[in-house]
Amino acid sequence: MSFTLAIVGRPNVGKSTLFNRLVGKRLALVDDTPGVTRDLREGAARLADLRFTVIDTAGLEDATDDSLQGRMRRLTERAVDMADVCLFMLDARTGVTANDQVFAEILRKRSAHVILAANKAEGAAADAGVLEAYGLGLGEPIRMSAEHNEGLNDLYTQLMPLADQFEERARSDAPETDVDLDADDPETDASFAPTRAKPLQVAVVGRPNAGKSTLINRIMGEDRLLTGPEAGITRDSISLPIDWAGPDGVPVPMRIFDTAGMRRKAKVQEKLEKLSVGDGLRAVKFAEVVVVLLDAAIPFEQQDLRIADLAEREGRAVVVAVNKWDIEEDKQGKLRDLREAFERLLPQLRGAPLVTVSARTGKGLDRLHGAIMRAHEVWNRRVPTAALNRWLTGMLEQHPPPAPQGKRIKLRYMTQAKTRPPGFVVMCSHPDKMPASYSRYLVNGLREDFDMPGTPIRLHLRSQNDSNPYKGRKKAGPSKLRKHTDGRRKT
Repeated sequence: MSFTLAIVGRPNVGKSTLFNRLVGKRLALVDDTPGVTRDLREGAARLADLRFTVIDTAGLEDATDDSLQGRMRRLTERAVDMADVCLFMLDARTGVTANDQVFAEILRKRSAHVILAANKAEGAAADAGVLEAYGLGLGEPIRMSAEHNEGLNDLYTQLMPLADQFEERARSDAPETDVDLDADDPETDASFAPTRAKPLQVAVVGRPNAGKSTLINRIMGEDRLLTGPEAGITRDSISLPIDWAGPDGVPVPMRIFDTAGMRRKAKVQEKLEKLSVGDGLRAVKFAEVVVVLLDAAIPFEQQDLRIADLAEREGRAVVVAVNKWDIEEDKQGKLRDLREAFERLLPQLRGAPLVTVSARTGKGLDRLHGAIMRAHEVWNRRVPTAALNRWLTGMLEQHPPPAPQGKRIKLRYMTQAKTRPPGFVVMCSHPDKMPASYSRYLVNGLREDFDMPGTPIRLHLRSQNDSNPYKGRKKAGPSKLRKHTDGRRKT
């Protein structure tokens, strides 16, 4: 999905009808009664060759208090802030109302891309309302009828150039992962050193109130992010550029993402929080190094483990940081317990950096900087093919592969095919019969012998091509009847 489109407008202008039309399903409840939609509903939209995410929002009401209408309005405004494009819908038969003018002014201030649509515009009765829409100053309105599938071609025409912009932006912002290695270029990994044009992208994730925003403020050297004792202050992912210098004094260009706290799914009830958590998950995909921030008082809760496992499955380098270390009394005993729990609960990240920090006092930031740079370096590491195959020979001698169903698995050749994260290919016989335990044996050996602690390692087993062209063919049995050229048959 290249961009997000939020459909906004007063109640009962046809937002949910258009939403259902774009997603191709009746996901949103539709009725003539105003105010049917109260929550945000997200769907995968398709319009000709465009693929994007569409959000159906509650009708904009003129209420700013804590009433139901006021909460619905705040939720819709939040969707406006998070969406790339807003489609502002009017009822062409009703015409432009005073509320429409107020909301048009809000959209002008809060959204960079606003498309105006006059819905229910079939027939001559809607002509006056379409003409009034020009007065909102949001450009030429699209004459649309979501119920009768009219006006979608005009919507496509306005979305197409924006889609190209967002696709280009996503391409430039997204880190390069699963990079194929060129055997003739030993300096492949050198091109991924952080620069101003391509800074090192770091996402700070964790449970609510772990101190993520406070930590980033300390790194930035100023109060750029709102902080406080209340949990859940941060609502969306915010990226901040910085040249962060480590103990050696050399500044490293970085883009640091502050994310919303992620609670267990069962506890996430508010739609706004669901949006915030989803935004945080997207930040993980746009990062190269993920810092999982724990609270020293309650480390390694189930949600912490899920967040770290998500980063590993996405193939990102992981650093585990334990915050609020300044108020810990038995530091040595606590650190010993933390390392033991880390090795036991996250074996897939064995050896990943575990550092202690204090976002309040700034202690441990040099250690965190060093851990991030080490994790990034290992994430980009490549191993020569000759060294890999010498290592593979030793591993086979030390512990030969099993022979399931009497068939000996032969591992013939190994090479590194990718970096970011490191990916290896082993050519072998019967790859489908290789037990997972033996694959883990090889992965753990790679971590230890080639100094790749903590980073995700991808190991792929492939069958070596056999040169016998008749392999797999059934043997032809003797024919009972043979044909002769004259058409007669002989038994």
